[in-house]
Amino acid sequence: MAKKKAVFVEPAEFELQVLGTLWEHGPGTVRHVMERLSDGKERAYTSVLSVMQVMQKKGLLEVAEERDGLAHIFKPLVSREQVAVPLLRGLVTKIFGGRTRTALQHLLDADSIDQAEIKEMRKLLDELEARKKK
Repeated sequence: MAKKKAVFVEPAEFELQVLGTLWEHGPGTVRHVMERLSDGKERAYTSVLSVMQVMQKKGLLEVAEERDGLAHIFKPLVSREQVAVPLLRGLVTKIFGGRTRTALQHLLDADSIDQAEIKEMRKLLDELEARKKK
């Protein structure tokens, strides 16, 4: 039987925050996620739990076998790259007509980039160039 191709489920904005928290801090309980959410908004425990349960049904999260006391520990089933690449590709296509250079130029113009970041970007570009030559 042929293997089913995984379908990308685009996370909603709040789901992206939950994923970002779990990617950054590792698996955690609903309470752990609530304490680390990037927007700082107050939310009811049950609201966050409901969203995380929906994310589990979507295949974005799973409940780990271990627990923290009575609380379930959630962990992401998708990597940052699996989510970021299609989202970024879509933005570049929709907003910049598919021109990556133009999108990157806007980001660089709008952000203060320090020397260390510039050095890292040069390294990434050098690695990309080396892979393209192969």
